[in-house]
Amino acid sequence: MKFVSGYVRELKRYTKEYLAALFELADDKVDAFIKNLKAAGIIYSVPKNTEQIELSDLMDEDIIVSNNTDDDCLFVFKYVGIITVGNTVIKCYPKYLTSYTEHDIATGKVPISELKQVLKVLSRFAAKEQIINMYNGDDQKASFNMLAVILYLLNDYFEYGVYVNDEEIIELNGEGAILWEKTISDGFALIKNDAPYYVDLYTRRIVDNENDYIQRLHKYVLTQCFRQLDDAGLVELFDLSEVNISDEKLSDFGETDYILYQLQAELNVQFNTRKQSLLKTLYAYIAQEKTLENNYGLSLFGTSSFHVVWEKVCAQVLDNQYERLKSEIDAPQWYGCDDADGKYFKAGNKVDTLIPDIIVLDCSSESKHFAILDAKYYCIQLQKGRQPANYPGIGDVTKQYLYELAYKKYIKANSFDKVSNCFLMPTQGTETIVYGAVSMDMLTELKLQPIQVRLLPAETIYRCYLDYESFPFEKIKLDDECYESLQSV
Repeated sequence: MKFVSGYVRELKRYTKEYLAALFELADDKVDAFIKNLKAAGIIYSVPKNTEQIELSDLMDEDIIVSNNTDDDCLFVFKYVGIITVGNTVIKCYPKYLTSYTEHDIATGKVPISELKQVLKVLSRFAAKEQIINMYNGDDQKASFNMLAVILYLLNDYFEYGVYVNDEEIIELNGEGAILWEKTISDGFALIKNDAPYYVDLYTRRIVDNENDYIQRLHKYVLTQCFRQLDDAGLVELFDLSEVNISDEKLSDFGETDYILYQLQAELNVQFNTRKQSLLKTLYAYIAQEKTLENNYGLSLFGTSSFHVVWEKVCAQVLDNQYERLKSEIDAPQWYGCDDADGKYFKAGNKVDTLIPDIIVLDCSSESKHFAILDAKYYCIQLQKGRQPANYPGIGDVTKQYLYELAYKKYIKANSFDKVSNCFLMPTQGTETIVYGAVSMDMLTELKLQPIQVRLLPAETIYRCYLDYESFPFEKIKLDDECYESLQSV
């Protein structure tokens, strides 16, 4: 079948006409396409106005909770990753990659290298959870996620190879381990000096049964998985090596019910955890094989919560020290009041308290630096003569001040020379951008540091994450004189 693919930017506002042209959808198909994605929580409707077009983040109040797909709406993809809807492949790249225009996309200038790296980050992130998301959604209308299954099967193969059912061969005088019990009971021995000497030794050799039904089936499925991704134009994006290890057809293995019976029978006698997971996934693939080609099938690889990925990635590459210092933050203590005598009493144990994103202790130079960092997934706009846009809310700002206040005693007790507070946001560039700051007078009067804003090079951050390296603290380019600088503005 012919696949049609196109690139869209996360949270960019698109018209229905543009989507229909990009994905070659007929007028009678585009509404169903949008409705299907809405049901999966991938696409949202927002008002069609200038203010919406200028925004790069989606607020709850922007969303139109409706199945209406008429010309009064713009459509927003709240997703990063790959989506397939029947024969349509949607490649959603992150919102901070703003340099790619609709003209660029139409003429073939696409963010393939950037999205390829993001998909690797998502793969690493998902691997930590060790979950195969076989279904999209939680209700009875949930659709089978064939794309996730295909990627699991291929990645499992690249790591472990094909399914192996070992066959035990017992032979005389072979090169395997000696079976002494069988040799003694069945063999012929010569006695010399009261010691037995065996003429022949029974040995055991373990070999791969290459004609094993399950192994043949596994090779067939792997070959089909690769071909499906190749047909959909996704092999390069997922950076996959070619897999062409079977010439067999599905009919060579019998009817679908027979194949599923064989997989279930193998599963019943297999106790290796990895093999159990593989057999269950093969079962799911065979049972749902036509899903990727089905006009209504929806498959996903990615996330609608990329902000979580950005936060976790930044925490890793900046060597977050929060766990080490979380006991330094006070928790709220609740008190009850005795109605009889009016005296207060402590009401049980302390409850949850403030949890900063990232704490960095930099003692690499002569001075000691305490930094409170918050990874924020925003495309902030701070420009002269214009209102700020796409910025963290008042709750995020006040929490950052409270984090510094919570650590005041620790900072003083450990003689830190510098204290910084900063929002970290992704950018397409290759260098950190000193972008701005935010402050509140009533908190500045308490000598709390303004919250600086830095745009970090996402490509470099992801490379550090994938290579298990650290991003140098000094490259955040924190301004030691930020407090004084803002006083003069």
